[in-house]
Amino acid sequence: MASPVLVWFRDDHRLSDNPALSAAVATGAPVLCLVVMEELMDGLRPLGGAARWWLHGSLGALDDSLRRAGSNLLILRGPAQKAIEKAVMATGASAVFWNRRYSAAEIALDTAIKKRLTDGGISVQSFNGRLLNEPWQVMNQAGKPFQVFTPYLRAVTARPVDAPLRAPKKMAGGSWPQTLLDEGTHLDDLGLKPTKPDWAAAFKDAWRPGEKAAQEKLRDFLETNLSGYAQGRDAPGKESTSRLSPHLRFGEISPRQVWHAVQNLTAERPELRQDAQKFLSEVVWRDFSHQLLHIYPHLPEKSHAPRFEKFPWVDDPKTLNAWQKGLTGYPIVDAGMRQLWRTGWMHNRVRMIVASFLVKHLLTDWRQGEAWFWDTLVDADPANNAFSWQWIAGSGPDSSPFHRIFNPVTQGEKFDPSGNYVRAHVPELANLPEAFIHKPWEAPAAVLKAAGMELGKTYPAPIVPHGPARERALTAFRSLRDFDS
Repeated sequence: MASPVLVWFRDDHRLSDNPALSAAVATGAPVLCLVVMEELMDGLRPLGGAARWWLHGSLGALDDSLRRAGSNLLILRGPAQKAIEKAVMATGASAVFWNRRYSAAEIALDTAIKKRLTDGGISVQSFNGRLLNEPWQVMNQAGKPFQVFTPYLRAVTARPVDAPLRAPKKMAGGSWPQTLLDEGTHLDDLGLKPTKPDWAAAFKDAWRPGEKAAQEKLRDFLETNLSGYAQGRDAPGKESTSRLSPHLRFGEISPRQVWHAVQNLTAERPELRQDAQKFLSEVVWRDFSHQLLHIYPHLPEKSHAPRFEKFPWVDDPKTLNAWQKGLTGYPIVDAGMRQLWRTGWMHNRVRMIVASFLVKHLLTDWRQGEAWFWDTLVDADPANNAFSWQWIAGSGPDSSPFHRIFNPVTQGEKFDPSGNYVRAHVPELANLPEAFIHKPWEAPAAVLKAAGMELGKTYPAPIVPHGPARERALTAFRSLRDFDS
């Protein structure tokens, strides 16, 4: 009987367009699939609570898909090097297949495992299953990585994107030795889902993890919301975005699949090209974030612009807590923070608004916000999360300038003019008329009473006034002039 081959899944929880799985199946050997839960590795950041909830559903869906194709999923606990070597020895596997990862710690680990296995005569093959282009593939004319998104986008758009691979319909699954099965862990025993209290109870109404759900979501988006996306994407009160981010984060759908599905549709419907280009630029932004994290591993912990390490941040647990709970007194900010807590996700336009408010109105260190998003987002991604927070703080590569300070009232009036988004997530404001939905403190007493509101009791007054907070932020920023950028 032929020796089996192993496929090590790592945030690529799908059968279709999975290069490592397809290459393993192509060998004709029995294919054994596993994941390794390793959360204590040096340099590897443990998942936040919301992402752990998603991971539970994602692994369950992956196991179901593999079983339908003739295999299954074994869950081992780390350390990864020890677990993989033990799996190879116990099964007599002749080869190990995986899709590449790109953080410094992950690359170091994969390199060490590959060397140990190949030194022992085991074939190791790795592939790009996570990005359109790997971090070292798209360079400027000087052969250096891009530091600015727009030229990076142009360079990526000029490159071909490989066609996605079909899912193997059947595979020779093989069988795990009993010794490994005894060491395996049941999904429910990983403790990925919260219990007491079950703060994620509402997640299941908003999300369905897994490859099948991801493909359905992509189809629905292309049919209903791609048209008008370029403008509609900024309206949080409408269902105008794809909501594919957690599916991409856990590899339940690949960026190549998204890219080609959009391109195929626009070939049939060229009137959608402008909307398609805007949507695909968001997919490229994800690649750009990963390239930057690959080049600058410090992005989640340290300001990229050194002078921002001297920024006079204000350590105020009370205002931070108000922001986290959606009790700032600014409706668009509070709506976003409550949507995040209830669903594990927040509309992208509102992410920028709430981040700007925390960093600039409250002068809270961007790392506090990054950590909160890491724990509460189902799509928390180490590259996107860190880069996006440094972008809004003005401290990152190709960042928004710090002096660009969003006014939360005008942002709400511009992007949620009817107040539908605020009403959905801040129910105590639901009966306010449009004229005051984003500034309830300006409503006459009779209007507040008619809406069943008592400012300062049923809903807080603003924790900081916009004008003085803006001036305080600009003064703090000007204090950096004496430091090199």
